Amino acid sequence: MTTDHPDQEQHQEQNRDQAQQEQQHRFHLPSGSAARGAYAVDIDPGRAGWDRSALRVLELEPGGVHTFVTGGSEWIVLPLTGGCTVRTAGGTFELRGRDSVFSGVSDFAYVPRDAHAEISSGAGGRFALAGAKCERRLPARYGPAPEVPVELRGSGTCSRQVNNFAAADTFDCDRLIAVEVLTPGGNWSSYPPHKHDEHVPGEECELEEIYYFEVQDGGLGYHRVSPSRDGGTDVLAEVRGGDVVLIPDGWHGPSIAPPGRTLYYLNVMAGPGEERAWLIRDHPDHRWIRDTWPDEPIDARLPLYTAHPSPGPEVTP
Repeated sequence: MTTDHPDQEQHQEQNRDQAQQEQQHRFHLPSGSAARGAYAVDIDPGRAGWDRSALRVLELEPGGVHTFVTGGSEWIVLPLTGGCTVRTAGGTFELRGRDSVFSGVSDFAYVPRDAHAEISSGAGGRFALAGAKCERRLPARYGPAPEVPVELRGSGTCSRQVNNFAAADTFDCDRLIAVEVLTPGGNWSSYPPHKHDEHVPGEECELEEIYYFEVQDGGLGYHRVSPSRDGGTDVLAEVRGGDVVLIPDGWHGPSIAPPGRTLYYLNVMAGPGEERAWLIRDHPDHRWIRDTWPDEPIDARLPLYTAHPSPGPEVTP
């Protein structure tokens, strides 16, 4: 019979701490740390260390103009604050946008792969570009705000609002899946913890995921990712506005909103499977939480808002 020497145990613990710190640094990107060029956030597959999912956040001054080439990826331009004009070979789309992510649903524009695009804004604003490497070249399109399904998910302190603007069953993309989630102050979302890091037919699909956070009126929230396999992703992030968490694998959740402050996050997902679908498996230790939802009312603060009427896009072929 042998036992580890105290020095060996200490060394092993130090190695574990170092590995976790490295994961924190790699997968939790505080505001400003993922900036590059014109973008306040610029996460591409190469930078994330995976194959498909991408996110950019563009900040434009009043009268600002930005051009980009889509390459082998499809993109959705989603106003976070303000409105903009999106021009591409498939048309010109006037996006009304919104005052902030906490004030209403936004309209959006889909820009296909292998295209040139221009974003301009007379009043200025911040605009998310959710992207995914893809195979098919679909037409450029306008997504009206009134057609975005607003879902109330969970119940009690697990209540949250989901704006399914580009969910798998609401808007046609080749690979990209993207939604917005708003969690009232004090509630937990992305809960129970769940994962989508392997292909299990009919049960789970493999998806790389990006979380982009905003916190109403400042403050902070928390987000957890725990390993689903040996050496898997292990992150406990204290998140503030502009932070990003990357999820290549692992059980993710909860996302915890601070009391008195709504927590917002934009989810961007894509995967290698032929079927564009969001299939998840709950953590077995926490699966019971979902079973309690029918017995509790939805948080009375929800919905925080519904879609504003839209005059529709000005489209120029």
